Amino acid sequence: MLKSQKARLDAPEMDSLRLGSGWKTEELGLPQIFVAGTYGEGSPGSVHLEMVTDYACKAIAENGARGAKYFVSDLCDGEIQGADGMNYSLASRDFIADMFQIQGEATPFDAAVFTASCDKAIPACLKAMARMNMPSVFIPGGTMKHGPDMLTAEMIGMYSAQMERGEIDRAQFDWYSRHACPSYGACQFLGTANTMQVMAEALGLALPGSACVPSVGPYLEESARAAGARAVELIREDLRPSDILTMKAFENAIMVHAAIAGSTNALLHLPSIAYELGLAIEPERFDVINRRIPYLLNVKPSGKYPVEYFYAAGGVPAVMEALCDCLHLDAMTVTGRTVGENLDALASGDYYREHAAYFEGTGVRREQVLFPVDAPINPEGSIAILSGNLAPEGAVIKHSAVPDEMKEAVLSARPFDCEEDAIAQILHGGIRKGEAVIIRYEGPKGSGMPEMFMTTEAIASDPELSRSIALITDGRFSGASRGPCIGHVSPEAAGGGTIALVEEGDLIELSLKNRSLNIVGIKGEHEDPGQIEAVLAERRARLLLPKPRYTKGSLGLYTKLACSAMKGGHMEF
Repeated sequence: MLKSQKARLDAPEMDSLRLGSGWKTEELGLPQIFVAGTYGEGSPGSVHLEMVTDYACKAIAENGARGAKYFVSDLCDGEIQGADGMNYSLASRDFIADMFQIQGEATPFDAAVFTASCDKAIPACLKAMARMNMPSVFIPGGTMKHGPDMLTAEMIGMYSAQMERGEIDRAQFDWYSRHACPSYGACQFLGTANTMQVMAEALGLALPGSACVPSVGPYLEESARAAGARAVELIREDLRPSDILTMKAFENAIMVHAAIAGSTNALLHLPSIAYELGLAIEPERFDVINRRIPYLLNVKPSGKYPVEYFYAAGGVPAVMEALCDCLHLDAMTVTGRTVGENLDALASGDYYREHAAYFEGTGVRREQVLFPVDAPINPEGSIAILSGNLAPEGAVIKHSAVPDEMKEAVLSARPFDCEEDAIAQILHGGIRKGEAVIIRYEGPKGSGMPEMFMTTEAIASDPELSRSIALITDGRFSGASRGPCIGHVSPEAAGGGTIALVEEGDLIELSLKNRSLNIVGIKGEHEDPGQIEAVLAERRARLLLPKPRYTKGSLGLYTKLACSAMKGGHMEF
């Protein structure tokens, strides 16, 4: 007996209440599908998702089942940048997943469809899918159109910093800000939102070719309808996320992530999704894979083109086709077929020909967007995991965005205990060439682990600073961040990590070749490792950690229970 039908027997009022909710009598005995989305009017990435769930529900009905829509709206990271609202962002991932679990399990359903477009909403859906483990499919919410001259939303941070320094006037800034987001959908660069759409497909939880589709046009409706129809089939097949989310699937996703130069936030989200299934993804796995997978995708912010061109180049299937000699082609997917079988089916059909037509009239060729494996943008992937006495449990850097002169460097520390103090110094000439800006107490336990996007944009918009300083933090970065940015430093300052012990003038050595991040000097003078450890031990003995910033409500709960960023930054009980 289907779970939904057993629930009707257990709860005699259920049919009456369903009818009062608009159900028809003949629908009560049908398979029932939980259709969950992060619709809300707070951002372009969410405002269209009610429409997406409608498309899915229509297809569900056409295939003999009944869909029921549920919503938990998400946050827009772009709207909360540079303010305390950003502290809620990562925590929202866990709470959205919790709420979907409550909705989907309190009243039992037979299968589920999830849809989201944006940064924390997508991993929240994927965590809920893994945790609930009912037959499920994910619909990526698509990508918004780019503005004039390839203007994209992440460029507004750069223009804001230029206006602050008087390099452009208010009228110029206003023009950029009013033309950067011409439609709904995820922002047009390969930030966390589009990265996680790619990850959903690469993991096998979204239908092939559904990630990063243009949100305006027929593509998203087609994708949603196909997912709704597939959800009905999944009930009969009893194919569950636990059948799909094996370590092979996660390794496939990490390989695709390396090839596209995806957001560093995926290093929070993939381990956190794996945690729901009892799997552990160690940081070293990311580094090993990135050393052997080439970087291929010339898309903003690391590259030149908006995400629409990624779709035109063939999207995730094209990347996986390029990497087919490395991928686990036998990994199962939500289609009921393996990765290899999906790729063969697309190659034998019209998929790539239809996508190639998107380039007509653009003056852009496919190979300018997706480079071939034998002539990559970089022979290694985009991410490196650093470790050393400053980050004993690890740190993350997107080295594809690091200028060559900063890949091996010794820098003088300028520590700040919050982002606001650091950005003020950057914007107003207080940071000099050769310094390491250290922002601490911004990790999961410190303040909820906000993004340092405004700080990275202030650095990236200054041609001299962007090639001569590094930003090091126990916080994290936006997927739009550029330049020498080292995040997720663990243990974090609020947990007594070494980053809390750094003092002004200490020498910090960054080595991408050695994958290391170390304090190598005190007060501007190089010291041997034994002396460094002695100084750090003395500083630790007199360290007074600040009182917890949040003690009540959602952030009080999150900062109390959050695990290390290198484990996923989720709440552990």
